[in-house]
Amino acid sequence: MFEGLFQPMHLMVILLIVLIVFGPGKLGEIGGQLGRGLREFKKSMQELDKPETTAEAKKADSEKIAG
Repeated sequence: MFEGLFQPMHLMVILLIVLIVFGPGKLGEIGGQLGRGLREFKKSMQELDKPETTAEAKKADSEKIAG
């Protein structure tokens, strides 16, 4: 059903329509904002993968020193 949806010609037509709607200046801003958003998303995902947060690490360090 969706086999030929993203052929190169289709993508060029979509890009042309987006360029007409937003204009070249606004398109650059949108790309920059999208890049910043993806970086923030990746950063937050990496922070979730960490086993300890900074508060937990400080607490564990203080317990090691006291104990």
